[in-house]
Amino acid sequence: MIKATVFQDSEGQICGVELRGHAGYGEYGQDIICSAVSVLAINFANSVETFTEDGFTGEVDQEKGDFSFHFTDHISSQSRLLMDSMVLGLKTIAESYGNEYISIQYREV
Repeated sequence: MIKATVFQDSEGQICGVELRGHAGYGEYGQDIICSAVSVLAINFANSVETFTEDGFTGEVDQEKGDFSFHFTDHISSQSRLLMDSMVLGLKTIAESYGNEYISIQYREV
């Protein structure tokens, strides 16, 4: 199962995300849920880096299926939109394929 943790500030604004594990929907290399989540996460990080000046830290471990992304300072409206879009994609995958493959929790930081 992919465990997604979405971090929010005290005002409810998303400021980071961590994804852990593999979905287990299909064989390694053939798992469409893992592929979809990976595309969302990597495209999100690449988009923030390319289209904004916002600072962030990030790590990826493909073998473990781990992705970590946290903004380090002010978050622009562009980055907020990109983050909201990624979370929407994660929710859509969970709704489409079920909570046994991906779970999403929110944590205030």
